Parts: sequence; structure tokens; C-alpha cells
Amino acid sequence: MADRIHITTAIFYSNGPPHIGHAWEFLATDTFARYQKRKLGRANVTFVTGTDEHGQKNRDAAAAQNLSPKAFADKISSLFRDADAKLSIEYDYFVRTTDPAHETFVQEMLRRTYERGDIYFKDYEGLYCVGCERFYTEKELIDGKICPAHNRPVELVKEGNYFLKLEKYREAIRAHIEQNADFIRPDRYRNEALRMLDEPLSDLSISRPKARLDWGIDLPFDANFVTYVWYDAFWAYLSPLSPTGDEALLKQILPATEHFIGKDILKTHAVYWPAMLLALGLPLFRHLNVHGFLNYGGERFSKSSGNIIDPVELAEKYGADVLRYFVLREFVYGLDGDFSEDRLIDRFNADLANDLGNLTSRVLSMAARYFNGDITATPGAGGDAQDAALAGTFASLGARVAPQVEELAFNRALETIWQALDVANKYIVATSPFTLAKESSSLPRVAQILANLVEGLRVIADTLEPFMPATSKKILELLNVDEQMARAPYGKGIPRGHRVKATTPLFPRIDKKARA
Repeated sequence: MADRIHITTAIFYSNGPPHIGHAWEFLATDTFARYQKRKLGRANVTFVTGTDEHGQKNRDAAAAQNLSPKAFADKISSLFRDADAKLSIEYDYFVRTTDPAHETFVQEMLRRTYERGDIYFKDYEGLYCVGCERFYTEKELIDGKICPAHNRPVELVKEGNYFLKLEKYREAIRAHIEQNADFIRPDRYRNEALRMLDEPLSDLSISRPKARLDWGIDLPFDANFVTYVWYDAFWAYLSPLSPTGDEALLKQILPATEHFIGKDILKTHAVYWPAMLLALGLPLFRHLNVHGFLNYGGERFSKSSGNIIDPVELAEKYGADVLRYFVLREFVYGLDGDFSEDRLIDRFNADLANDLGNLTSRVLSMAARYFNGDITATPGAGGDAQDAALAGTFASLGARVAPQVEELAFNRALETIWQALDVANKYIVATSPFTLAKESSSLPRVAQILANLVEGLRVIADTLEPFMPATSKKILELLNVDEQMARAPYGKGIPRGHRVKATTPLFPRIDKKARA
């Protein structure tokens, strides 16, 4: 379905507030979604995020604060919504797994799967990590007893539970991954997922007895059990789009679905989630897009370790677009990265203040100084080689950025935009409008140079919108350009006779010494 796309972040576990690692996923997903909305039209793109609120970790975290699980979930969910707003995350649906409509949807999926014979009951003894809320095999653990994600001992748990058949679908999942080379991307995670499917799988416990845990969705076929938190959370990707579980609609949405997740939940999404879908005769999603961790001083950001940087504080301190730019430009999607506020300031000064801010200021200042803001030549025209080179750069910019966004190469997409900025700044040096303006006979040439630069700045602002929406909007407002004019090809946007506004500082430099 090339004209339809459904995009999701992970449904974030709500046992603590969001940190900068969550922001990495928010920002990459939002940028991808904004780009798709520009390409396909807003009506054809849906973007889901939300909070995963059931399970033992949430219950324990609530108890530690003397709150009920629901009151605690309300508090944390509001922090995630606030972070989304402060980071300019433009989602269409925010799902809470405690929403009554979601709970009804999950129970319907459970009922259908149980009736198809792929859920069964058995007594079980296994090694359980409370932090992960899942059972492990000894092979998956460090020294057979330490959780690799939380670096602490697992517990031996013996109880009866309901299980989903995983091994039944192992070969089908493997075949799908092998036959669809970009199903899991980047490729390193595809290879990792295939290794997970090398050997027979233990079936997945999808329930918890109420005697041990009563904070969850009741199983529709046994009131003594609640649903395993992971089984519950996956369905949040779909529940707001199809509240009744309409099978025909689900079969339309899933092949157009792009999941964005962290590498720590690769197994649940590459093995468990496909098995859940296949057990209901549903198709698999289009892509599983896996990002690495953001670290600080070489250590992973995590709530359990207390190693947290608040993205909201950073956005309030520097601006949401600054944080968006830094994270998307500095880090390679799929790889780990090390966050540094000092490097953020360096990027701010070099890229935003010196390059983008300076270009905007120079162009609009000259337009105001020499022509009272009027564009008196035809943008995109001019007959010499310098004009043609500038035109070639900006006429092709969108086409060069597009495949990089599609391939999740957000850093390279921004690098491409900044290369265009560099071309514009060098054009100013080469054509020297400041010098030419000293001679009245040269003013027509100055007018042409500025018309070309204003048009190039328009293309830059428009291309930046998925990455830096507030900055894009501000530049387009300074250029006095509406959305229709903003999206036009180079040379077809700003007309002769247009008037731009006086410049205002976009990114005043940060003095690192004064900050220290």
C-alpha cells in the first residue's frame, strides 16, 4: 500500500519519566512521520505512541510512592505527553494500555487466538526477570543467572500459566525475514534476529496468576489470570485504529506499518510479535526499524540505573529544535552514541548559529538594506555559472534528501542540507553582493543574487521542516511564504515583486566560558 503508512514508536513502559534515550526514539520516529505526511498527505499517515502501564514493575513503582497503580500510571503518562509536546512530537494517537477501548481490543485478540488453539495452559518453572517482565533460558543469561539487560539475578518462578505457541511459527518467521531483506533494519539487527531463530523456541507465557499479580487485563477465558504485559502492549499499535478488531482493516494496516524500537526489545518484536500476528492469520508489518542506545560517559541511559538526562529540561534550555537537530545530526540510526551537552553547544554554534542563522541573517539584511525587502529580480534566474551551480544545488536538494530519510539516514540527510547551506554561503563570497552594491549600476546584479539566495533559503527551510519544524516555520514566516509557496520547486516559489520581512536572530551564539 504505497499510498498508506502507519508509524509507531515503542509503547513506553511507564515505571519512570522519559529520558534522553526515549527522546532519540521520539525524534527519529517523528521526523520520519512528518516526512511521510509531506509525501503522502496527512490523511494517509497515522502515527501512534503511548505508555505501557500494566505489569509488575509498574505496580512495584507505584507502591514505592504509596500510590495506586492507576494513579501512578496517570502521573507517568502525563510526563510522556508533556515530553512529546515540548519536543514537538506530532503524533495522531497516544495510547494508554489502561484505556478501556484498548483493554477490550486485547481481550478480543486473546479470545480469537485461544479459540484457534494457539493458547494453552501448563505448569511451568523458569527464570524470571522482574525488570524485563519475562522468562529467560539459562543460555540467555550471564553465567546462567544474571539478566543481561539489568545486570541483576533473575528469580526462579514456578506456577501455572497460559502459553502462546511460538515454535509453531519459528520457521514462518525465519522465512519471512530471509525473503524480505529489509524487514528488519539496519541489517545488523536482521542478522541478530535470525540467530534468535536458529534453535527451537520455548513457547511464550502470556499470563500471570492474579494470586501473584492482579494489575493487568483479565484473560477473557480465565478470570484467575491477567495478560502478560508484553502481549498487552503490542496491540496498542493497532487498537486505536480498529477498536473492534476488524480483521479486514487490520490486514490493510499491518503491511503498511513501520515500527521504531530500541535494540533492547528486538527479540520481543522480531519473534514474539510476529508469532502473535501469525497465530491470528494476520500479515506481518512492513519494517522493524531498530535504533541503538544513547549513552552518557559510556554508560547507557536507563531508569533502573538512575542514569537519566531529562529531554524536557534540555528542550526548555536550548529549544526543542536544537535538541532535535543535535540528536538527529550527531547520531547514526542503528548505532549506539554518547550524548554530550558540550557537543550539543558546539553543534549549536558551528551549524546553527554560524551556518543556518548567519545565512538567514545575511540574506534578509541585504534584502532590507538594498531593496527595502522587495524581490526585484526573478528568483532562480541569472545567466552565469555561479547562478547555475546554485540552482542545481537547490533544485535537486529534496530529491537527494528523500532517499536518506527513507533509509533512516537522518544524519546524512541533515549533512546534505548543510552542504546546500555551504553552497549558498560560498555563493555570497563568490558573487560579493556587499561590494557590488556600492555601485548603483551593479544593483540589478545584486537584486538577482539576492533573489536566488532568498529562493534557496526558502528551499532549505522547507526541506528542514521534518527535522526542525519550529525553525522551518520561523524562516518561512520571515520570508513571508505560505505553505503552498514553501513546497514549490526551486525557481517556482517566491515570485518577482515579493517582499520579505526584516531579519531576527535565530540562534544567538552560546558562550561556553560564560556558561561554565
